[in-house]
Amino acid sequence: MSEVLLEVKKLRTTFFTGDGEVHAVDNVSFDVRKGEALALVGESGCGKSVTAMSIMRLVASPGKITGGEIRFKDRNLADLSEKEMRHVRGNDIAMVFQEPMTSLNPVFKIGDQVAEAIRVHRKVSKKEARKQAGDMLELVSIPDPIKRLDDYPHQLSGGMRQRVMIAMALSCDPELLIADEPTTALDVTIQAQIMELLASLQKRLGLAILLITHDLGVVAEFCERIIVMYTGRIVEEAPVLDLFANPAHPYTRGLLKSLPSVVHDEKRLPTIKGMVPPLTALPAGCKFNPRCPDVMPICLGNEPARMIVGEGHDARCYLHGDLADPERIEQ
Repeated sequence: MSEVLLEVKKLRTTFFTGDGEVHAVDNVSFDVRKGEALALVGESGCGKSVTAMSIMRLVASPGKITGGEIRFKDRNLADLSEKEMRHVRGNDIAMVFQEPMTSLNPVFKIGDQVAEAIRVHRKVSKKEARKQAGDMLELVSIPDPIKRLDDYPHQLSGGMRQRVMIAMALSCDPELLIADEPTTALDVTIQAQIMELLASLQKRLGLAILLITHDLGVVAEFCERIIVMYTGRIVEEAPVLDLFANPAHPYTRGLLKSLPSVVHDEKRLPTIKGMVPPLTALPAGCKFNPRCPDVMPICLGNEPARMIVGEGHDARCYLHGDLADPERIEQ
């Protein structure tokens, strides 16, 4: 097994709102190994992006990391000063955000923006930074990269803008890339191209990638392990093949059943009933119990721990614990 690069231990990120304290990330623990691709999946609002922003120490007020550790190569990022953290961002861990048009400045040329990202972390001349910017555009397969340095963001397609964001993120040779919904605003063929690009860069550069997505279809081909989140908690973690063959948590099963299939079927796609509860009004016990087809009396009491299902596979569900009750509550 490869060396652990990032270790998140019992991370809690709290937002202090008018309705009280809201734990957007609650007691989350996982690790990312060198050179692997790990996916963090779940519906909107489940805490995926806040987890990523917490790792980068970019959670804005009224949010704050209130517990746990984020260990990167034996340093706890949660304890670093902002100045020290600025050195980590870009050099060690980089992030690609959801919508490239909001991340790129519309009034500056592409080349200037990529070169600026390089000069922030590397002591190089403007001329050398521009040369490196051209090399980075070539690395991410942008055609005619030197000419593109003088383009403005609006002159590029959505897919090309996302490639520029990836080039900027990788410009200082980080060991870990966090990709937050990198294909959300793109059409299906461009999505596939971006994922192929990330896969080839991962192999070529020995990059570890934490992919944040709600699209399990993307995950199947690209990632080695999957973590499923719900209401700020991890509800299942497994190797990708295990999770698709043997999903252990009822929420994961619901997500997989709702994936479109190429097999023609007149029936509507199954959906998970109900809605994700607001974080200000979570149910007692298992947070999925109001929507769960397998709910038992025990699910309404204490929240289950993460229970071992198989090698490298666990689920936060009483179905896999000694306390599992065979009697189902009729819903």
